[in-house]
Amino acid sequence: MADDFENREELMEEEKEEKEQEEYENFCFLCRRPESQVGKMIELPNNIHICSQCMQKSFDAMNEQMSSGKMNYLDMLNMPGISMIDLSNFQNPVQKPKKIKKKKEEKKPALDLKKIPAPHKIKATLDEYVIGQEYAKKVMSVAVYNHYKRVATDTMDEIDIEKSNMLMIGPTGCGKTYLVKTLAKLLDVPLAIADATSLTEAGYIGDDIESVVSKLLAAADNDVEKAEHGIIFIDEIDKIAKKKNTNQRDVSGEAVQQGMLKLLEGSEVEVPVGANSKNAMVPLTTVNTRNILFICGGAFPDLENIIKERLNKQASIGFYADLKDKYDNDPHLLEKVTVEDLRNFGMIPEFIGRLPIIFTLNGLTEDMLVKILREPKNAILKQYQKLLALDEVKLEFEEDALRAIAEKAMEKQTGARALRAILEEYMLDIMYEIPKDDSIGQVIITGDYIRGTGGPRILLRGQEMPLLEG
Repeated sequence: MADDFENREELMEEEKEEKEQEEYENFCFLCRRPESQVGKMIELPNNIHICSQCMQKSFDAMNEQMSSGKMNYLDMLNMPGISMIDLSNFQNPVQKPKKIKKKKEEKKPALDLKKIPAPHKIKATLDEYVIGQEYAKKVMSVAVYNHYKRVATDTMDEIDIEKSNMLMIGPTGCGKTYLVKTLAKLLDVPLAIADATSLTEAGYIGDDIESVVSKLLAAADNDVEKAEHGIIFIDEIDKIAKKKNTNQRDVSGEAVQQGMLKLLEGSEVEVPVGANSKNAMVPLTTVNTRNILFICGGAFPDLENIIKERLNKQASIGFYADLKDKYDNDPHLLEKVTVEDLRNFGMIPEFIGRLPIIFTLNGLTEDMLVKILREPKNAILKQYQKLLALDEVKLEFEEDALRAIAEKAMEKQTGARALRAILEEYMLDIMYEIPKDDSIGQVIITGDYIRGTGGPRILLRGQEMPLLEG
């Protein structure tokens, strides 16, 4: 009997979590008191529960019977004559009464309006990580602030505020993705970054349009409510433009734009939980995209030519006609983009209409690249300095070296991404050799080393060595 009692206790521990979620509360079969009053109960066959007090009374009654000689061990197994427990009633247990409902805690709103940072605070945080792009940071700060005000207030009155979906246009490596990542980190909301190049029309090989929402759900740990307040960044959006002069079926162009219309505007989408594609083995859940902020970004190559063509056409006739090469070297040409230019590029009007906030990012200049190297909180130079500091070696860069790195990055024309590639190339030998010699205390990267006409300056602990040729 004692072994059965221990086994039942183990079973109770295993089923503890399931019992907390049950819709009914257990009552003692003998005294009729609920589990919330008497504590844990012992579960018997036929869905019968007995509280520990009644069970103890039953054991005490058995002991008295056995000590007086009125009952032996075999009789105890059959348990006859014990008035405390009527086993005949066990075959027809009473139906469990409904559980006494506990008072539900008041559900806190997903977003507190007072906790949403003001636009100037959002921009100040972006300034710590992103160099330049002042206009883009200001536009994003205001748009995000207004969007989450809309989510927090939701349906306060009859005025329905529309979504602030954004379209970012800028050359490669100018910080589009980095801005969105920093923004999501600041707001502490789930972020999904999708690539439009993999999206195809339904029925073709590739990702369905709903896959971008399933990525957001995964980023929110499959919490639907949390995902419905997240941000989706769709990169390379220019790759789904309408293809011109083609006789083949365009399965990743206009059709994808058409499919994304309802997604951008707000609709209920069925997405798989824990997977990217729908199949019979994966459960589906419904996500409403009404409060999801969509940010689209793309480099839009050749868009400058479309803008230039439009501007030249407007001012190419008459006595005050401009020269045709007036806009050839204009660094701010992209800022003059209009909806008409995007339509000529291949974006359909309905798609552009659902992205009301359109802004551009400037290409990076040499001065901006130098600032990117050393000023942000997680600047590339600071990362290398920390790596060498772990070997107790101080790393410094001369101003001339930073200029030389920026010059090489400008030649590559890949924006800030080129900086890391150049530094990896020149830091390889240094990071390979330094751990060999414990006497090295400081390394100074010179401009001559970057340009290939000299080497880094190595300082021993307490004294200086001559310039080493690389």
